[in-house]
Amino acid sequence: MPCGFGATRPFVSVLAVALALAAFVRAQPPTPRPHPQPKPASVNVDRTRPPLMPIETVWTLSFNNALTAAPAYDGTQGFFSIEGDRLVAYDLLAGTQQWLVSAQPLMDPVAGGGLVFVLESDTLKALRAADGAVAWELPFADKLAVHPVWDNGWLVVALATGEARAYRATDGQLIWSRDLKSAAHALPALAADRVYVPTADGRIIALRVESGEPIWERRLGGAGNDILALDERLYVGSQDNFFYCVMTEDGRVDWRWRTGGDVIGRPVADDRYVYFVALDNVLRAMNLSSGGQQWMRPLPMRPASGPIIVGATIVVAGQAPPLRAFNMKDGIQAGVLTGAGIAANAEAAAPAHVVEHPLRRVPMLLMLFKDIAKGASGTLIAHSLEPPLIDKLAPLPNLVQIAPVTPTTPPPRP
Repeated sequence: MPCGFGATRPFVSVLAVALALAAFVRAQPPTPRPHPQPKPASVNVDRTRPPLMPIETVWTLSFNNALTAAPAYDGTQGFFSIEGDRLVAYDLLAGTQQWLVSAQPLMDPVAGGGLVFVLESDTLKALRAADGAVAWELPFADKLAVHPVWDNGWLVVALATGEARAYRATDGQLIWSRDLKSAAHALPALAADRVYVPTADGRIIALRVESGEPIWERRLGGAGNDILALDERLYVGSQDNFFYCVMTEDGRVDWRWRTGGDVIGRPVADDRYVYFVALDNVLRAMNLSSGGQQWMRPLPMRPASGPIIVGATIVVAGQAPPLRAFNMKDGIQAGVLTGAGIAANAEAAAPAHVVEHPLRRVPMLLMLFKDIAKGASGTLIAHSLEPPLIDKLAPLPNLVQIAPVTPTTPPPRP
């Protein structure tokens, strides 16, 4: 019998522990469990980009001076170098002047991060975009191959000697310097953690933006022009009359397309296609991945700069107005763009610029022209939300017009 009692003790002990644990658990506050929530009703948001056409003029202004360099832009601000060694800032939405300071830029100014960067004869300085005051400046007597480039807090410069430098844009601190053995042929481009430099000897060099360490380099058939840098691919035209797609991972050429002339300006892209113009006077749309040509449209003029995406419209400019607008979907010409008061003999003073309204989804485009007598002028146009007015009414069908009858005898005299 004692043995029997001894055999039941473990069971009793385990049972006691289990009951104690159950009591402890019951004493604890209940842990809330998530209840299934009804899914909110899906809202269909129309994200289709509106076309630029039809247009309306938002404002037109005259600088009363010629532009001495291409403008710089930061958000809804524009910074214009004008005659008399001056730099003037404008609110692009209202077309009103914000400030005017003395400046002698040797190259096109650059803006970003609330600063405007100006290279003068022996100084590189940063002005505050809010008021034009000097934020920082440092001695700089080196000659540049192209104007500086700002992106995401970095200020990258390419010297004529082949050296590339990266500065911290907020205070001008030099972060790194790298000798590329050849001067830049076009502007450096930044994307993700890379800096891509097209050199005059036909290479594209990929550097780490934090340190300037080389990652890879790819030699093209000619010197590369301005680069469109995306996360996985680069798109660049070369002086060998080819348009290249280069993989950012290793510099491998994924595909290329022969053109009848040099590619002009920087390509642009949407989610599916890349668009570019060349000196064969053709606008092309190519598939981003495969390189297949979606469409091509001959231009009635020689392009002066790269294409611009404005809403669902591609805009191409020549040396003289008007600018030409094309539908992104099929390349069909959508119309011509002119500004109010623009003289027939006016020329483009600088490439057009897309203005993004912070609240409205209305495409806006700033066009800059120059006139020998009046100097430079700017016109901001936007997609018109009003239907176009009917200028002329068609005659009604079966309309019978009756001419007034002229009396054959004069009226009697009083």
